[in-house]
Amino acid sequence: MRREAIGCGWLFLVLAAVPIAAAAAEMGKFSYDDFQKPGSCKACHRELFDEWEQSLMSQAFTHEWDQIEYFKLALPQALALEKVSGVKAGCIACHAPLAFLAGDIPPKPASEGTRANEGVSCDICHTITGSSEAVPYNGSYIIEPGRVKLGQRADAKSPAHGVRYSEFTASPELCATCHDEQSPYGAWVKATYREWKAGPYAKEGTRCQDCHMYRAPGRSAMGGKERQDVAHHNFHGSHFQSKLAGAVDVAVYTQNSAVRKGSNAVIQIQLFNGKAGHSVPSGSTEERMLWIEVRATDSQGKSFSLPVDRKGFPGEEFTIADSGVLAYQAMGEIMGNAGFPGVKRDGNVPDGSRIFRHPFFDPMGRMTICQWYTAENTKVDYRIGPRETKIETYTWKVPEDAASGPVEIEARLFYSQVPSSVGEYLGMPAGEYAPLLVNAAGITLLVE
Repeated sequence: MRREAIGCGWLFLVLAAVPIAAAAAEMGKFSYDDFQKPGSCKACHRELFDEWEQSLMSQAFTHEWDQIEYFKLALPQALALEKVSGVKAGCIACHAPLAFLAGDIPPKPASEGTRANEGVSCDICHTITGSSEAVPYNGSYIIEPGRVKLGQRADAKSPAHGVRYSEFTASPELCATCHDEQSPYGAWVKATYREWKAGPYAKEGTRCQDCHMYRAPGRSAMGGKERQDVAHHNFHGSHFQSKLAGAVDVAVYTQNSAVRKGSNAVIQIQLFNGKAGHSVPSGSTEERMLWIEVRATDSQGKSFSLPVDRKGFPGEEFTIADSGVLAYQAMGEIMGNAGFPGVKRDGNVPDGSRIFRHPFFDPMGRMTICQWYTAENTKVDYRIGPRETKIETYTWKVPEDAASGPVEIEARLFYSQVPSSVGEYLGMPAGEYAPLLVNAAGITLLVE
């Protein structure tokens, strides 16, 4: 059992209560009243509260996609299929932990305004003492709600509550309790911590918090000490354009500075993940879309879409956009659409584009966006690992009708949280699946 190391002393207050006995994310062990409301933290931690309130930690339950995924897909299937029945509560253990710990399962939709809406609140992360698993996953946190809050400062004091130093609070293992997940079928459907642990950043001591909780001089609380490394609670990730921008470097190269009509121009796109400590994309990779579009535009403005050259590795067919392929049939079936043929697997991604993805497959061998219904996901994992470079080649036979003169070759790397076809079918807000530009690069060729 992994638990936090007890550091420099307990700070007791007259009002401090004995913490409730620990539990490994035990459903119904506590009540809502055992946890402080986030608003009570705001009185002293105003800036950190405002950051948290605008982050997806506070919206882990109320976020539109999470509401759709749980109430339209996960919950109905959990009620209908014994094999996945555990996800009725399992999803909530991380997306609305207060509801899970209070036994409010299933919680009411966000529109009902219950305390499930608090998402991953201050009192959750700051009362987790460790994990019941040596390598955490599936909500395996041990939690001790009470008047004593855990943090990374051995010298911290507060007039409002007790404070205790916790090695676990500042560790990547805290993140792993919810950011790594195994499906009921035994497939790893989230492995962000494990990706980090196997990569170069873990060996160098760079933690999840170092990239997702920016540090700057300031005070974490009114009246607190001035410090040089206050951890801010923005938790920026792939939902934020500012975090995505430039996350993967893109370079374009060719040996042909000049080409003739009817001949081949060989173009290489080099993509380097030099900023993320995990694979890109990561997390719920059954949904995530990262793809590169390459176009040539001649001197008269005529544009040509360039398909990527095939490499021939197993499962490559899942990594090249094809508008004729349908997928995600289970999604419609769960929603009562018997015989649902599926929607476009790749949404609106142009045919021939390279997609960097890790597809999941349901028990019937069909691609699925339902991670809890994932039986197998080892056919192909074509994502960009930390400090990995992918090189894509495009052999373009210059058309006879291309205009003579300069031709602009542009490569644009896009990201989307879910395929546009899925977002449209489920009625998601367009902003949730709109393509976001990650990076772009280009070169100029001369057509003779």
